Amino acid sequence: MIRALGVCAVLSGCAASANHRAAIEKVLSDQVEAWNRGDVERFLEGYWKSDRTVFAAEDKIHRGFEAMAERYRRSFPTRDAMGTLTFSELTFESIEEDQAVVTGRWALERAQDRPGGAFTLIFRRFPEGWRIVHDHTSSRP
Repeated sequence: MIRALGVCAVLSGCAASANHRAAIEKVLSDQVEAWNRGDVERFLEGYWKSDRTVFAAEDKIHRGFEAMAERYRRSFPTRDAMGTLTFSELTFESIEEDQAVVTGRWALERAQDRPGGAFTLIFRRFPEGWRIVHDHTSSRP
């Protein structure tokens, strides 16, 4: 589930921003659907497959898609460990024609706990579509 609040702050106008926002929302929606099916590999398709992808969480910075992907695979090895993901309080801001920032909250519902927190994602548009190039995710205490 994704609940969004929009920000139309772009140099190129609100129409372009709305199109970009819809494409980025689709990436996030696809990630939530994949996660909730227990499909980590499909979830990872929202990220740029590059050695320049950055993922920061807890007190670690993972550089490169493979390092980030391994962290997900290790941290969420089973469907039960993954739980049910929701994103909420999303805001979108275009920073250039081919780059955008999304901030929001994430939550997991699992049998044993309900972790959650906040994130900032930097998206970049590539010929194959919008991908996350930088992800900074925090967990609430």
